[in-house]
Amino acid sequence: MKKIFLILLFSSLLFSQEILDRIIAVVNNEIILQSELNLQVAYVAAQRNLDPANPDLKKTILDRMVEEKLLYAQAELDSIVISNEDVNSQLENQLNFFISQYGSLERMEQAYGMSIDKIRRELRDEVRKSMMSNMVQQKHFGQLDATRREVREFFEEYQDSLGLIPERFELSHIFINPQKGERLTAKTKVFTQALLDSIKAGADFAALAKKFSDDPGSAARGGELGFVKRGVFFPEFEAAAFQLQEGEISDIVESPVGFHIIQMLERRGESIRTRHILVKVKSDEQADLDAIEMLTEIRDSLLRGEKNFEYFARKYSDDTETSKLGGSLGKFDVSQLDKTLRDRVYGMSIGEISTPKRLDLDNKSYGYHIIKVNNRIPEHRPTFEGDYDEIKQLTIYHKRQKLYANWINELKEKIYWEVRI
Repeated sequence: MKKIFLILLFSSLLFSQEILDRIIAVVNNEIILQSELNLQVAYVAAQRNLDPANPDLKKTILDRMVEEKLLYAQAELDSIVISNEDVNSQLENQLNFFISQYGSLERMEQAYGMSIDKIRRELRDEVRKSMMSNMVQQKHFGQLDATRREVREFFEEYQDSLGLIPERFELSHIFINPQKGERLTAKTKVFTQALLDSIKAGADFAALAKKFSDDPGSAARGGELGFVKRGVFFPEFEAAAFQLQEGEISDIVESPVGFHIIQMLERRGESIRTRHILVKVKSDEQADLDAIEMLTEIRDSLLRGEKNFEYFARKYSDDTETSKLGGSLGKFDVSQLDKTLRDRVYGMSIGEISTPKRLDLDNKSYGYHIIKVNNRIPEHRPTFEGDYDEIKQLTIYHKRQKLYANWINELKEKIYWEVRI
């Protein structure tokens, strides 16, 4: 359902400006169209099985949309600035997600009736506004905390309505990415060099990009990236690209996403128009077997009592976010685990370590991991001491909601807004 919402939201952002309909609200310099409200109402009604014609539902959603515009207006007043690099990174993440949902860049362009470049232009401003709104909230409420006394008072007032704490698992893992091996990196570089040699021998750059580039956003256009200012691409890419003369082709350039061959097409001051071929490191059957074998050896060492799980996670795990924590994934309600992981850990006891299993990160990325069940907490009534961390988070959330409501009222006093329905 979350994916459906993102696509609906994407559609509304792209087409709201093209639909000639009524302005129903004005907030500072921003407007809200009837079509935008209708899309939001239709989504919420479908998600919650509600009547989309309910006037109370429409009012609630319109109020929320006005609040979002107020947040953006305050972000402008606070002179909050989002760098082009951050906007482009968020934008590319969203576009890659949409491409994966449609199955290809061509299908996405066909569905929305415009090129990827136009989609980028249409979506960029809304992405920036959303990031600014989120940042202004973080500025005002990001450091909010609650004292032990506040947590106690909240618990005593609301404990009867908190319900049961669901069964929870505390998990750790060691993750191996088959694409990280030196053999695969060398193999990919050799292939990229072969493409570069072909181009130097007279092969058509655009044709090779369409056939071999792993950048879905540019491959269909022969690798063209359009005019982009300095600060948008990876530093390694820019360092090479900005040194090129028009028509010149770079040597192989390595960035965090793979190997590039870059051609300078045109330069206007600090803006360049380039095209590239991106070759990503891809795993193969042998790399998969190597990852599984490595995890099996680590598990065998753990079962023999050689070092502990945290040691091996810090030393070998390719999950950079958890490796520094000794592999800790944290605490999860049973409902938060996807079915594959839930089925896997349900049959495990505390302290048990699984055999290597495949972990799909998205449609194209995967790896293998072993999982350890650090603790398993049955469903229970909440207690102040036993569930203090969770109760504290609820207290902070409750506190934030009250402060947020007061703050929105203050914004409505100082920022112009008007609802026209």
